[in-house]
Amino acid sequence: MPDAAGPPDSNRDAARLPKLTWPRVRLNVLLFALTVWSVFDTGAIDAGTPYRLLAGWKFAVPLLAILLAHEFGHYFASRYHRVPASLPYFIPLPRLGFLGTMGAVISMRDTIRSRNALLDIGASGPLAGLVVAIPVLFWGVAHSPVVGAIPGAYMQEGQSLLYVAIKWLVHGPIPPGHDVQLHPTAWAGWAGLLLTLINLLPYGQLDGGHVAYALFGERQNRFAPWFRRALLPLFALNLVKFVVPALSHPDRFHLAIAVGNSIFWLEWFIVLGVLGRFSGKDHPPFEPGPLRGWRRGVGWLTLAIFVALFMPTPIAQVIP
Repeated sequence: MPDAAGPPDSNRDAARLPKLTWPRVRLNVLLFALTVWSVFDTGAIDAGTPYRLLAGWKFAVPLLAILLAHEFGHYFASRYHRVPASLPYFIPLPRLGFLGTMGAVISMRDTIRSRNALLDIGASGPLAGLVVAIPVLFWGVAHSPVVGAIPGAYMQEGQSLLYVAIKWLVHGPIPPGHDVQLHPTAWAGWAGLLLTLINLLPYGQLDGGHVAYALFGERQNRFAPWFRRALLPLFALNLVKFVVPALSHPDRFHLAIAVGNSIFWLEWFIVLGVLGRFSGKDHPPFEPGPLRGWRRGVGWLTLAIFVALFMPTPIAQVIP
């Protein structure tokens, strides 16, 4: 809903938005089709039926719905504020990783000049994605049995405050040594939480960087490098958690798995550095003016969601 009062956002006075013609969107359509195939393929492999693509629908359909909600949240907020933005460019990741995709990006030709537009565009994607991800996760966890020790190797998903709360609301207190064995739809919902967490990292041109800069202005440019550096102690804690016990194991395979379990936040320390190098370490300034209406509350809610989604160890492979 438009604001009832106040001057119009400068982005809303921008030039007319480009039309969505086939030459402009054919790459978006191709990448989305490849991502659909890749995510269904990942779901089929997890289901133990790698040659039956449609068998992966219990994972693929909810995950794609979460991704679409997230990206089109950004897209429609950009259109509302008349910020020229492309349709999402989805990133397929066939037979690599555990999701089949790295999500999507939207290209913007213009700087977001309005503080209100910056907050709306930054927060709309994560909030829209969670509107889908949370019901998906509730349904999936409800169809996930609580089990004791799982024989053989398995992937242990990260535990965030929101995820633990959902498990407790569905199953009640879970006995020590037990956990839910995730249904494919629960995996998709949990993946939606992880992707939202990554997007909400308060750095650079990520969604969390937009929201934090809209709230705090130039103070965010001073905070962001310290946030990036804080990922290194997290990496060190995971090294202690996984690598130190593996050093006493005679099998080098266990040590390799332990290192792999430890490097998630080191990887994102590097990725954030690359993003800062190519898109600028400091967030571009917006034009003067306060956040109008309910936006400040939405900004703080979005940062609180980041805290509720944070996982010290996002994913780990467990080898008996």
